[in-house]
Amino acid sequence: MNTRNDLRNIAIIAHVDHGKTTLVDELLKQSGTFRENENVDERAMDNNDIERERGITILAKNTAVKYKDTRINIMDTPGHADFGGEVERILKMVDGVLLVVDAYEGCMPQTRFVLKKALEQKLTPVVVLNKIDRDAARPSEVVDEVLDLFIELGADEDQLDFPVVYASAIMGTASENPEKQDDDMTCLFESIVENVPAPLDNSEEPFQFQVTMLDYNDYLGRIGVGRVFRGTIRTGDQASLIAADGSVKKFRISKLFGFMGLKRLEIEEAKAGDLIAIAGIENIMVGDTICPVDHPEALEAVRIDEPTLQMTFLVNNSPFAGREGDKVTSRKLEERLKTQLETDVSLRVENTSSPDVWKVSGRGELHLSILIENMRREGYELQVSKPEVIIREIDGVRSEPVERAQVDVPEDYTGAVMESLGERKGEMIDMVNKGDGQVRMDFVVPSRGLIGYTTEFMAQTKGYGILNHTFDGYRPVADGQVGGRRQGVLVSMETGKATSYGMLAIEDRGTLFLEPGTEIYEGMIVGEHSRDNDLSVNITKVKQQNNIRSATKESTVTMKRPKLLTLEEALEFLNDDEYCEVTPESIRLRKKVLNKAMREREEKRKKLAKA
Repeated sequence: MNTRNDLRNIAIIAHVDHGKTTLVDELLKQSGTFRENENVDERAMDNNDIERERGITILAKNTAVKYKDTRINIMDTPGHADFGGEVERILKMVDGVLLVVDAYEGCMPQTRFVLKKALEQKLTPVVVLNKIDRDAARPSEVVDEVLDLFIELGADEDQLDFPVVYASAIMGTASENPEKQDDDMTCLFESIVENVPAPLDNSEEPFQFQVTMLDYNDYLGRIGVGRVFRGTIRTGDQASLIAADGSVKKFRISKLFGFMGLKRLEIEEAKAGDLIAIAGIENIMVGDTICPVDHPEALEAVRIDEPTLQMTFLVNNSPFAGREGDKVTSRKLEERLKTQLETDVSLRVENTSSPDVWKVSGRGELHLSILIENMRREGYELQVSKPEVIIREIDGVRSEPVERAQVDVPEDYTGAVMESLGERKGEMIDMVNKGDGQVRMDFVVPSRGLIGYTTEFMAQTKGYGILNHTFDGYRPVADGQVGGRRQGVLVSMETGKATSYGMLAIEDRGTLFLEPGTEIYEGMIVGEHSRDNDLSVNITKVKQQNNIRSATKESTVTMKRPKLLTLEEALEFLNDDEYCEVTPESIRLRKKVLNKAMREREEKRKKLAKA
């Protein structure tokens, strides 16, 4: 069988922050894809605001570069496990992977996760040890770690014979020698061309194209991105779309797009091995096969990861509703959630008995919090409930999602971390003393035990600990209470503005979440109580003015800095009887029942029901 030697398809896989996107930047620049006078941003592939701010890749992106006579299609994948479904599907489009590993950190939970997926697909790996310029880099030890991981994950002999390239993406250099870097990344390009197999050239056979990713455009509607596995496909061809349920729909291919650099270019035809985008088909879905009308033959279905976490989204009905956002109605919220479903295949949106409430399920906290963050930036106001894991029935046993957590902490804090994860039903599976005062521990923990754990972990390790976790599978539900917040909250009993005087009076009762001058309403959570019960407080109090001078000399009082919660921290902090109110300007925590007397009545009723 002939091969297309002028083409290579690769995916870049790695743990979060090991430098995938920066490496793609350099490959784009050094291949001459950009004009010399073209202004290119850093991390050019991360084109979403949140991706740029957080330094993470959320959506898989594809690009292409030209090296000598070879076109290299590159897929930049997310490193976070919440977007693992995306990684798995992309690996179906390529023939090899660049596994990027930090030369200091070594193999991390998501390195294991993405490599396991690549080895299952029998892809050819090229290992890139990135950040080799770091003073603390330990290349030979990390190569041994990578080899151990390959063996542990059941790699075959060909996969174990992987080439290693030592690189510094930030400097734009690479070499096969860990001691000395070449002036550019030529050796990485050469390694890709030499080691990654060229796609088969079966372009004379009837065409087959499978949709791996979805894009959306206001003018073109849904766009299916994927690979031509067989044959030649042309604009204007009559074709059949075979859906996952076996139904067949006929249509005409109106537009084809190819990729070069960061641009999507309109093309007339594509052949076996090409990665392209097809427009002009309504309701196209991931996994659908496109083939000739007279030769309908579906490719194997693509597995899409099921959601593991769900939240309730509801219309904002707080006293401050409609002040900051311009999209506040149930119709607008429902339209926005439906639009998200056009491109996000791991998301589920279910209607409830109320027209103002939806159950939204996703792959994890990050997956859902990024959707909420995007919505608030677009002018939406909404409220969300505490995240809850989705319990499944597997072989007649109630099962819950569990995660593999990797913890790097200074030795002094190992006891506290082991105890707190033990209380959350975590099971330690490995512990390695790295010799520099740092200890690495691996745990398997129920996902619900990790909701809200990050804040406690950072406090326990005084900010020196690093926690990474990735979805590991389903296990029978652990007995008893797992995780959850232990402290009560400080709840405002008045509506008005928070005053320094009112805040000073109660700051020794716990940690406050807002600055003086912030507008608050009755039932809004203004802080965390130092005890395990909720406390109603008045922080709108104003000092009484009179003309009598105090006998004691007035002294300056210093107020503690309030703890301002990010969206993720606010979602993690929530309890069952609370909502997080999200608007373009504010993130507020509140009780579901705002009135103090009504809350107390509800509490009494629950206690009586239990008795």
